[in-house]
Amino acid sequence: MTPTLAPFPLARPRRMRQSTSLRRLVSETHLTSDDLIWPVFVRDGHGEIEPVASMPGVVRRSVDKIADAAKEAQDLGIPAICLFPYTDISLKTETCSEAWNPDNLTNRAIRAIKENAPDIAVMTDVALDPYNINGHDGFVVDDQIVNDQTVEALVKMALAQADAGADIIGPSDMMDGRVAAMRGALESAGHQNVTIMSYSAKYASGFYGPFRDAVGASGALKGDKKTYQMDPANSDEALRMVQRDLHEGADMVMVKPGMPYLDICTRVKQTFGVPTFAYQVSGEYAMIQAAAQNGWIDGHTVMMESLMSFKRAGCDGILTYFAPEVAKYLNG
Repeated sequence: MTPTLAPFPLARPRRMRQSTSLRRLVSETHLTSDDLIWPVFVRDGHGEIEPVASMPGVVRRSVDKIADAAKEAQDLGIPAICLFPYTDISLKTETCSEAWNPDNLTNRAIRAIKENAPDIAVMTDVALDPYNINGHDGFVVDDQIVNDQTVEALVKMALAQADAGADIIGPSDMMDGRVAAMRGALESAGHQNVTIMSYSAKYASGFYGPFRDAVGASGALKGDKKTYQMDPANSDEALRMVQRDLHEGADMVMVKPGMPYLDICTRVKQTFGVPTFAYQVSGEYAMIQAAAQNGWIDGHTVMMESLMSFKRAGCDGILTYFAPEVAKYLNG
C-alpha cells in the first residue's frame, strides 16, 4: 500500500522535525554499540603500538596491546573484535604454512583476548594473503589462483583458529566450496558451536588499498584478485553467492565493501532475512578521515551518518574502524 499524506496545510511534515525529542520519537533507524565489530591489526613484539600511515587513527598492536584493546571494547559494549595479522616478511611463503601455525599472531591474540576479555566475541579472518609471498588469498600455481588446494589450506587455518578459541570464523577468500569444507571440518573436530560469518559478496574493489598496507600485503600482490572476487557490476550474482554460502552452513553473511554496495545489503536482507553484515572498509574510513582532517567535512557527523546508512539498508551490524569512537559517543 502506498502511503498518502493529507493535503497541505493539514499535513506539515516539518511539525515532527521541530525538536530533538520529536525527532527521536519518530526515528525509524537506530544505531547502538551492539551493532559494531571492531577490526584490529596485530603485529609481533611486546608493548608495540604502530600507526598505519594510510589509516589515520588506526594502529598495529602487539598481542599484549591487542588484549588491552579487547578489554576496552568489552567495557564499551562492543560485542565483537576482528583480528588481522601483520605478518613478518620472513614468514610469508608460497606454502603459507604460517596460516595454520597454532602460535601465529592471530592464534596467540585469540588466546590473550579470551584470557583478558572473556565476554567479547573474537572473529578471525580466513584467507592466505597475510601469509602468501604472492599477496593472494589463495595458492598461486602457474600464475593461476587454484581453488581446491587453497580450500584444503583454509580448512586447516580455520581449525587452528577454532582450537585457539575463536567464536566467529570469517572466510574472506572467495574460493568456491570453502564454507562447506570448513563447516564439515569444524563439526568433525567438535567445534559445533563455532559460527561462520562468510564474506559472501566480496567485490574486487579499489577501496581495499589502505588495508593491504596495514597487513603488509600491498607490495607483495602480483596482479589483481578479479578471478575470485566479484565484479562490481554484478548484483544478482551476490544473491547466488549468499544462497550458496547459507546452504553450505554459514550462520551470517557479509557484504564488502560497505557504502558503495548498500543496494546489495538491502537485497540480501530482504531476500534471505538472515543476519547480514557490511564491512566499512579501509578506503571508506580513510576518505572520511582525510576529508575531516582537511576541514572539508564534519568528521563526526559523516561518521555517524555513514554508519546509520548501513542500518537503514538492512544490516544487522557493521565492521568499522570507527567502532570505539562511535561506542564512546553512543554511551554518552
